[in-house]
Formats: sequence, C-alpha cells, structure tokens
Amino acid sequence: MKSMTPFLMFEGRAEEAMNYYMEVFKDAEIRYVNKYGEDTPEMEGKIMQGVIRIHDQLIMMMDSNVPHEFTFTPSMSFFIECRSMMEIENYYRKLKKKGAILMPLDEYGFSDSFGWIQDQFGVSWQLNFSR
Repeated sequence: MKSMTPFLMFEGRAEEAMNYYMEVFKDAEIRYVNKYGEDTPEMEGKIMQGVIRIHDQLIMMMDSNVPHEFTFTPSMSFFIECRSMMEIENYYRKLKKKGAILMPLDEYGFSDSFGWIQDQFGVSWQLNFSR
C-alpha cells in the first residue's frame, strides 16, 4: 500500500468546508485544489479534488457531480487527542457552531474531558483530553 487517506465528499460545500477547517485548526494548510471547469457548467468553480492537511493528517475533499442519497454519519469520525483543556474547549466551541452536539464536553468515565460534535457540514469530531 502506498497510502491511505480519508476522503470527504460534499454536495457543493467542499471549498467552504476547507476554509472553515483552516479557521478552526491553526496548523491547517490547503495543499491542493483542482476545480471543475467550463466543461462541467453545472459544477464550474466547485472542488473536483482538494487536499487539506490538519496537523499531520491529509484529508481529501470533493464536491460530488453526481446526486446521491447519503451524507456523513457519526459512525465515522475524526478523533482528536488534545494537549490541554484550553485546546479542547477551543475546538469544541468552534466545531459546535451551526453544528450538533452528540456528546457535550464533560468528564466521562473513560476520559477527563470528552466531547463529540457533528459540525455544520455533517462531519463528526470526537475531542479528547486526558491529564
């Protein structure tokens, strides 16, 4: 295997999501963007393929040019191990904006501080901080 990369398929909001994640995560970087052109007028300007790096993780993204009846599900999520309470609280505050709280930020038996968010795009994030 050469590599394995998470791949997120959006319906017209991939660029918005990439820019949002650049705001949420200070060390995020957009690595590559290829947009649909004039030959696909209904998708022109949307993301055909994009890659963002968050910390050390590459994530591919695209806007689907084919309608589909599925979207993101919380059964697949990004798990972030935070370095401090300040960091977990910051991510929690930003990711819950216009999103849904699946598990509120709190102390649980398995964690000193844990929260599970579905962001405004439907992508799920599990945030954890253990002392």
